[in-house]
Amino acid sequence: MLPLATISWLDPEYLLSAFGPWAVLGVCLLVFAETGLLIGFLFPGDTLLIITGILAATNPGALGLPIWLIAIFIGIAAFAGGELGYLIGHKIGPRIFERKESGLFSKANVNRTNAFFERFGPLAVIIARFVPVVRTFAPIMAGVGHMSYRRYSLYNGIGAVLWGFGVTMLGFGIGHIPPVADFVSSYIDLILLGAVLATLIPVAIHYFHGVHTAKKHEADDTTPDAEVDAAAVESAPVDSPTGQTPTQA
Repeated sequence: MLPLATISWLDPEYLLSAFGPWAVLGVCLLVFAETGLLIGFLFPGDTLLIITGILAATNPGALGLPIWLIAIFIGIAAFAGGELGYLIGHKIGPRIFERKESGLFSKANVNRTNAFFERFGPLAVIIARFVPVVRTFAPIMAGVGHMSYRRYSLYNGIGAVLWGFGVTMLGFGIGHIPPVADFVSSYIDLILLGAVLATLIPVAIHYFHGVHTAKKHEADDTTPDAEVDAAAVESAPVDSPTGQTPTQA
């Protein structure tokens, strides 16, 4: 595997080795954090699940549990993380977005997110699971946008099964195809880097567009007040030296 910027804790194989006999628990905790906490976007979720599946296939005794049970635990962790993310967004998110508008954290984005989840809610919640970074913020944004909790939980569960259980089983299947397993294991860092860049570039564009829009709105809000003040000054009557207005003279 290629070194990921010399940051060992971003290397899935290093993480699995470091967890030792607690590898399955460690994977579940990382999956929970990635989908439930704002700092979770730093963790290598997809690659960790794939490598876990490959390891379970190539070295069945390494993780101490059968693959189907490992995949179920990971799916449960993903679901629980998504639920926590929603609750954080619902309870704390509005306080953040009620502050001065800037970039991603703006009232306009709250309204836009609310409309997005109302229109594409089921599809958005499920697809977000398969997009790095987005899967961390999607549950929080669903909570901020006050998406129906029951509706969110239903599709959060579907997404957790498809991603947590499905991707792990995909890795297990890849592990039974030696050439493919070797290729994925060797270039997983590049695959991850490409996926992250593909996600971050649109996010960066959206951020700077949000900053520009917020500044434009601030300028538009102050301009009418200035024009009203100027008009009031121009229309105010001017007293003549004799104390009479121009119409009385």
